[in-house]
Amino acid sequence: MGALIRISGHGALSITLTGLPHEQEVVLQRFTAASSAERGFPPASAFSSRGTSAGVVLSGTARQLKNLTCAIASNTTLPAELSKKIDSLLDNYQRSDYKIDCRGKVLDLGSRTHIMGILNVTPDSFSDGGLYSTTGGALAHAREMASSGADIIDIGGESTRPGAEPVSAEEELRRIIPVIKQLSTELPVPISVDTYKASVAEKALAAGASIVNDISGLRFSPDMAKIVANYGAALVIMHTKGTPRSMQLNPVYTDIISEITDYLDGSIEIAMREGVDREKVMIDPGIGFGKNLTHNLTLLKRLDEFRVLGRPILIGPSRKKFIGTVLDISEPEKRVDGTAAAVALAIAKGARVVRVHDVACIGRVARMTDAIYRQV
Repeated sequence: MGALIRISGHGALSITLTGLPHEQEVVLQRFTAASSAERGFPPASAFSSRGTSAGVVLSGTARQLKNLTCAIASNTTLPAELSKKIDSLLDNYQRSDYKIDCRGKVLDLGSRTHIMGILNVTPDSFSDGGLYSTTGGALAHAREMASSGADIIDIGGESTRPGAEPVSAEEELRRIIPVIKQLSTELPVPISVDTYKASVAEKALAAGASIVNDISGLRFSPDMAKIVANYGAALVIMHTKGTPRSMQLNPVYTDIISEITDYLDGSIEIAMREGVDREKVMIDPGIGFGKNLTHNLTLLKRLDEFRVLGRPILIGPSRKKFIGTVLDISEPEKRVDGTAAAVALAIAKGARVVRVHDVACIGRVARMTDAIYRQV
């Protein structure tokens, strides 16, 4: 099995390599230590451990590590592809120039954090179920979110809260299509459809949606990627473990970051195989979808590690149970301050889009965090 490579950090970076044969670890440590001394920057490697796996940690600025990969490439004892893989992942990690073409409406994610406003046209969503279940109510709320600064309106017709019962495609369409038709012609922002059903996505795109937000990462409906490609739509690939009905029963991971990274990478490959433009894909590690409290906190703390996939990160912590657990708040609508904290950290860790209920408030949080971390 090849090496598992992780990258994290802000300014100074840390690259963790696990899974190399022991003799290659020894060579890499000695070689990089000698190389770093020759090149005049601090020691770049040391044996370290992450969880139960021993490995090598390379530390330095991006430029130093780039120089180091060139040196590694010249060492015949190490795998020829190792330096290329590190170099590619470094490029992905540092990338910030994302522009997502949503069927003609372009999101410049490199300029600032974008806000995706949640519109649940459902009677049973965990936070606001029933509040916007009528077409009139949904339209009014979408207009309010757009006027408050939402860059995307994400419309869902089926609750995917933990334990939720599925609804038919016909019922989902009955709820969302009139709303999508009206908003796609009225609002200047892209309309996203939150669905894992290919048949629903197809009719939503035909009605004017320009983004498909699939909680299953293309795993629940085999035709989803092909439909997205046919319409030239943008795509949000999310990770979930299990189905909404069962995902929170007892989620277990051996290495949560690696497992989710592999899942998302596999979903990107599925999308590209069916003709989806990679430059139109966003990734979401799926806060609360088959994750317990520790899992969710770990995802936020180490969110930047998903940047190695080279796609913009979307995150949706808004009002979720893990915030209520930490703050001892049972009512979802009272978890706004906890949401704000999670969003600020996520942006600092590299999130480019935040999916939220409270658009105006979280929009201000995003602008302030951008001013600190991105100087925009």
